[in-house]
Formats: sequence, structure tokens, C-alpha cells
Amino acid sequence: MTQPQPFQDIADNLSFLDDWEDRYRYLIELGQALPKLAEAERTPTNRVNGCVSQVWLVAEPGAVSGVPHLRFRGESDAMIVQGLVAVLLALYSDRPAREIADTDAIALFDELGLREHLTTQRSNGLVAMVNRIRGEAKAALA
Repeated sequence: MTQPQPFQDIADNLSFLDDWEDRYRYLIELGQALPKLAEAERTPTNRVNGCVSQVWLVAEPGAVSGVPHLRFRGESDAMIVQGLVAVLLALYSDRPAREIADTDAIALFDELGLREHLTTQRSNGLVAMVNRIRGEAKAALA
């Protein structure tokens, strides 16, 4: 399955960065570019459980030609996690629910070498974010 262009662009940029510190800075820049959520969207319902830092994900369901699609927006109070949110949004947002449900972001993050330097807590938080997003997609398909 072909990945969305925004995610491919991130993957291409990461391929030029061998040093983890450069990758870390790039993730922070990606996170800083994300628009902030409205205060009213930072609710317990939108909060991702399983993350040590605070993470909120907002799912906006829709349909294109009768096919369920989802758009995601998100934010975190931690810079590196905000960058991880940006990568997940590039991968999952504005896609058909079936593709979202079937896309294993963890495997893709491993291929890109994005998890190897994350703490166990951040890695667990990443899994929680992916599970939340894929769960939203499965719910849209139900």
C-alpha cells in the first residue's frame, strides 16, 4: 500500500539524517509546525490514555464517495511527542478508514528508525496513539 505524500516526504527527509540528534530536531520542527488545538478540544475524551505526556487527538469523520474517511488533528505538551503526533497525522489523516485500520505505523516507524532511540515510555505512548487512531478508523467502519 502506498503511503500518503506528506508521510513519504517525512520519510525521505529522515533518510538524509543519519544522526539521531538531527532526527530529533527534525521531529521537533515538524511538531512546531502543527496548528494548536482549541482549548475546548483538550478534553478527557480526546486525551490519549497510555501516554506519559499529555496527548490529545481529534478525529473528524467524513465520507468521500460514500467511503468513510477520517481527518485527524492532534497536540502534545511534550516537544518530541508533538513531533511524533505530526508524523502520525501525515501517515493517517485524510485517508479512507479501511486504509487507516490496515496501516501498521509501528512497523513503519521501525523501518524509519524512529523508535530505536525513544524511551520505553515514549514508545508505549506511540503505540497508544496508533491504537487510538486505528480504533477510530475501525469504529467508523462499524
